[in-house]
Amino acid sequence: MKRFDALVVGGGPAGSTAAWWLADAGVSVLLVDKARFPRDKPCGGGVTARAARACPVDVSPVVEEDVDLVELRFRYGDTVVRRASQPVIRMTQRRRLDAFLLDAAREKGVEVREGETVDVTNAPADVVIGADGANGTTARAVGLGNGIVHGVAYEGNVPYARVSHERYARRAVVELADIPGGYGWVFAKGDHVNVGVGAWQREGPRIREHLAHVCAAHGLEQTDLDSLRGHRLPLRRPGTRIAGERALLVGDAAGLIDPVSGDGMYECFVSSRLAADAVLELLAGRSSTLTPYEDGVDAALGSLHRASWKLKLALDRWPRLSWRVARTQLLWTSVERLLLGELRAPGEQRGLARVPLRLLDALGRSQTSDLVDRAA
Repeated sequence: MKRFDALVVGGGPAGSTAAWWLADAGVSVLLVDKARFPRDKPCGGGVTARAARACPVDVSPVVEEDVDLVELRFRYGDTVVRRASQPVIRMTQRRRLDAFLLDAAREKGVEVREGETVDVTNAPADVVIGADGANGTTARAVGLGNGIVHGVAYEGNVPYARVSHERYARRAVVELADIPGGYGWVFAKGDHVNVGVGAWQREGPRIREHLAHVCAAHGLEQTDLDSLRGHRLPLRRPGTRIAGERALLVGDAAGLIDPVSGDGMYECFVSSRLAADAVLELLAGRSSTLTPYEDGVDAALGSLHRASWKLKLALDRWPRLSWRVARTQLLWTSVERLLLGELRAPGEQRGLARVPLRLLDALGRSQTSDLVDRAA
């Protein structure tokens, strides 16, 4: 059997870009995915500007709508609309994005096998990268990811024949403070809007009810939605092991999504680059294990995620007060810079714009373990 330097399990954005980085460095890579592409994947489909900057491949060919208007609403009533100086989110569909990135990896020289599975305990490679998502099996097989908890999401699509394109063009609508541990959304796409909700896992039995509320707030019936699907949102607890001697996890498989937004695109691109770097160090003999990858992830994402956990708790505990802070122009200054990638974490903000960030931090101050237990 042919052997490779690296085996990547999963052809989503994290897996494809990890494979891309490795192949670009001259490493032989096998990527295996049980699905055949293009395939659909439950996801809001937003690629923030900072995520697009972290991706090694220009995603413009599969972008359906650039968003520069962010509409925040409190319990489907009080509303504020902020206009960004440039697009902050690039809307796509995972069916298109994932196939596009997988093709890019293939063009780099990655051997791609679709519609197949592999036994990672007997891998035909020196190292294994688990990129098979929230429901993947690689993490358990290699003894990693035991501290990951989950949220839930439920979403569907509404064609512009049923909703006003003018109302939602270039816009992301976020419904706050009515859904425990999450929010509702309406995201503009090429020929439809994506409508969904995310919440704590314990809200699973009520997730359809939450989606119905979002639909009603936008003049829709839940029956107006096509392609309804639910999915889990993996959330990594601090200290959760995501790297071992010769295996590591990236993206959703590692629980690397933003706790408050549920967005994982930025995290998947950051983790795929860090994973590739760790693998290259190991293969070159400069490192004996892949465990330095964990430190790299914590350094790159730790501050951002700690702030996000606090904001998530603030919205749950003090919704009205948090909303009064969230709706301010001063906070938008920081949010826009974060979405654009000008700030890696809220703590980097300086000057008067730090005031609302400190208020939200105080409102959400709690032991992280208390917070993540709410997800169960």
